[in-house]
Amino acid sequence: MAHYLVRAKLREDTASELRENIGKHAFLKLQPFGSSLTRALNGLRHDPQTNDVFWEEEDYCSPPLEMERHAVLDRYFYDIRMEQLSEGEGWARIAKLPTMWK
Repeated sequence: MAHYLVRAKLREDTASELRENIGKHAFLKLQPFGSSLTRALNGLRHDPQTNDVFWEEEDYCSPPLEMERHAVLDRYFYDIRMEQLSEGEGWARIAKLPTMWK
């Protein structure tokens, strides 16, 4: 299993839909990544200076996040970039950024 620090831009036109779907746990049943994706999106962090959002995601695919992008991420985000790292390292790096969801 690999872990990635994901950096992306949130699509303004679908942001409220994303928040609503996260609140309803709409992605939870997506297999095999629903629970991991739901956890990650609940913890979204936001950099007010760059307007980027960040999260750490675990993934087993090659290329990374391919299934997640096809099913969910490309609808809500663009300019998605990933950096492979150790588990928990991504969350540690972004811990001081404000959370995206109140």
